[in-house]
Amino acid sequence: MANKAHRSSIVGFLARWIAGALFVWLLVSVGLVVALRFVAPPVTAMMLEQPVPLREVVYSWRNRGDISASVARAVIASEDQRFIAHHGIDFKSLDAALDDYRAGDDLRGASTITQQVAKNLFLWPGRSFARKALEVYFALLLETFWSKQRILEVYLNVAELGSGVFGVEAAAQRFFGTHADALSAPQAAVLAAVLPNPRALHADRPSAYVRGRQAWILSQMALLESRGHYRGLDW
Repeated sequence: MANKAHRSSIVGFLARWIAGALFVWLLVSVGLVVALRFVAPPVTAMMLEQPVPLREVVYSWRNRGDISASVARAVIASEDQRFIAHHGIDFKSLDAALDDYRAGDDLRGASTITQQVAKNLFLWPGRSFARKALEVYFALLLETFWSKQRILEVYLNVAELGSGVFGVEAAAQRFFGTHADALSAPQAAVLAAVLPNPRALHADRPSAYVRGRQAWILSQMALLESRGHYRGLDW
């Protein structure tokens, strides 16, 4: 009887400890997401992961009104054409990627812009189940507490666009000698073209592959514009 009571006491203690830890985690994660709705992130997990010292990372925040609409449209055309419609997880794109994989194609990513913001801000690189689960968790938090405009604004400021170069303002200055609000559609498209691998692809020295992606992105931007796709963006 004493052993049973002892085991019950241990189980009760563990249950209270787990419940307390989950409450603290929820409080901290929600609080952090809510705070970043109003303030610019001073640093991100992806910046801390860089192979160079943090002082060598180039990062210059710009508010939404100081970023060319062409950049917003280019990354939507390139990265997440259902960005305005989904709620953080694009199940249609995920199903399509799984169907292609079952048909014998390589497994391709189906991460939304919201998921990429979650990953860049809070998480470490990798493909583990735990990291992906946290990515989904933070993406849902972002969609709950932020507007679509805020999600895209943060993405355009924290996305890596060259080795150690974060955000469209830093990229505009480094690669084109201009500012984020003056980027043209072709410049925006070539920046979007390097997003899949910004440490190997170069916006200022575009390869044939990058030029091909740039042309495709420009065509998609025109197509989405003709369909009124960007009207809900208010950028």
